[in-house]
Amino acid sequence: MKKEIQTSANGKRKFGMRDCLAYAAGDLGCNMSFALKSTMSIFWTQFMGMDLWYALLLIVVQVWDAINDPLIGSLVDADTHKYKRNKFLTYIWAGSIGLIIGGACCFLPFPNAPTWAKAIIFIAGYVVWDAFYTVANVPYGSLLSLISNDVKDRASLSAWRSVGSIFGNMLPMVILPFIIYDKDDNLIGERVFIAALIMGVLGFICFQFMIKNTEIRVETDVTLSEDKPKFSVFKAFGNFIKNRPAVGATVAAMGMFIGMQGAATAVTVIFQSYYNNVKISGIVQLFAMIPIVVFTPLARKMVAKYGKKELATFGSICSIVAGLGLFIVLPKNTNLDLIIYIVCQLVFSLGLGIYSTVSWAMMGDAIDYNEWKTGTREEGTVYSLHSFFRKLAQGIGPSLVLIVMVAAGYVGENEGNQLWEVAVNMRYIVASTYLLSAVLQFIGLGLVYNLDKKTLEQMNRELGREELVESATENTPAN
Repeated sequence: MKKEIQTSANGKRKFGMRDCLAYAAGDLGCNMSFALKSTMSIFWTQFMGMDLWYALLLIVVQVWDAINDPLIGSLVDADTHKYKRNKFLTYIWAGSIGLIIGGACCFLPFPNAPTWAKAIIFIAGYVVWDAFYTVANVPYGSLLSLISNDVKDRASLSAWRSVGSIFGNMLPMVILPFIIYDKDDNLIGERVFIAALIMGVLGFICFQFMIKNTEIRVETDVTLSEDKPKFSVFKAFGNFIKNRPAVGATVAAMGMFIGMQGAATAVTVIFQSYYNNVKISGIVQLFAMIPIVVFTPLARKMVAKYGKKELATFGSICSIVAGLGLFIVLPKNTNLDLIIYIVCQLVFSLGLGIYSTVSWAMMGDAIDYNEWKTGTREEGTVYSLHSFFRKLAQGIGPSLVLIVMVAAGYVGENEGNQLWEVAVNMRYIVASTYLLSAVLQFIGLGLVYNLDKKTLEQMNRELGREELVESATENTPAN
């Protein structure tokens, strides 16, 4: 007998685990492509032999990001066509097809090509990948505020998005080092290209699962009237700057990605030349994800009790402590040194995990805040500008860190055979990058983001969502 699907008063399927798994699958699909970005620096410096050229080119392609993200976000917002299901899901479907080959375009293996040809290959590949990634990712992020209005539902979606991100990172993080490195810890570029193609296909499958199982419960009216005011991306950008929650969440996200992406190359070099075992790097980083996995099931209740801003700020303080601890470097490479490194990674991951599990729910609230203050939601534009600054950190961060690495003695052509002094320098560079990451998170969450638990309840009440205030406070012990 077929199980009857429970529906709410408005005929929509009731929110449940199906929605959480579908939303997690979406970020899993994104990360099947995005997670390979941490391998990009090693590929282009050690296999393609670009070093500083790569750092400069990575800054150049951020110009495309500056055009790409807000442009696509504004196009999505301005799109008034009535799609069969939902315009966000339609854009995600289109982007997921392009990502099958988009990620592989960034890893075309031609190490003997002249420098100018390598530069063209990198820029062209990155532009193709970034365009399709944005077409899929910007609407995906905007979906959270449309799946449910309930504060706790959004917290669950944000937490499960983090679960999707974790598993999306696990595959390249743990499995790839055993596949793409040889016995001397040197990268095999051709294998990275094949892996990118396979992960593109897996990502496409994940997106299709998400699209099929996503229920839109917060309907937004599509007005086809010719009298509708013309959409202005400059006005939308001005609204974004005035949106303190969006700015605060964006500063925190930039800090998070400076830590995750900026230090990625230096971390790989540490395990190549300091610990002399690059294959365990993924296992160590996977072990550091334990706090995120443990905290995720608790996120919904913790948010209801303490509030998203309060929890995330506490997490940033934990990360600051861990960043300071990473400066403890013993005179020689010992097992104790590795233990200290792993413990600090665990504490840093705890802080990062607390923030990451509520980060997307915080952006959903920021979109509501935009409506509260301006009367306009602009989901696509708010999220695309947030995504733009995130990707700016993902590009500028690794570029600047790589420049510092080269200044500290790193030579890409030496691959896994860096000098011992260089390997020690990489330890300090990782510590500095993580500390900067944590400080930016604290500034964004603790000092700029202004939607604490009390203000969030006020906003929902004034937006006519009293039921959300009741939902957020039910079963919450009195202080």
